Amino acid sequence: MNFLNVLIFFSASSFLVYGLAYFLSSNMKNEFKRFGLEKFGTLTAILELLGALGLFLGFYNYTILIITSGGLALLMLLGTGVRIKMKDSLLVSTPAFFYFLLNTYILFKTLV
Repeated sequence: MNFLNVLIFFSASSFLVYGLAYFLSSNMKNEFKRFGLEKFGTLTAILELLGALGLFLGFYNYTILIITSGGLALLMLLGTGVRIKMKDSLLVSTPAFFYFLLNTYILFKTLV
């Protein structure tokens, strides 16, 4: 397994956990309420789960990998923006930015 595949697997596993956590934990729902975005919580969780599935499928289909990694990068860029708008600490904001960078890297490595 090469380095890019390890990153894809890591990202996919992470989004699977984050997506499921929304439905299994009240903490995630409370975060969306704090942001004033509670109506987008379920949609975001579903997009994370679909993103995880798409990254896993991306091992077999680069088109799906490109679409999925780009979509997750955009989702995490928006998440970073929300964290900045809410004036969250750097420590709290770092995971969203990290996953933005990670999925952007996956996207560009897949394109070249």
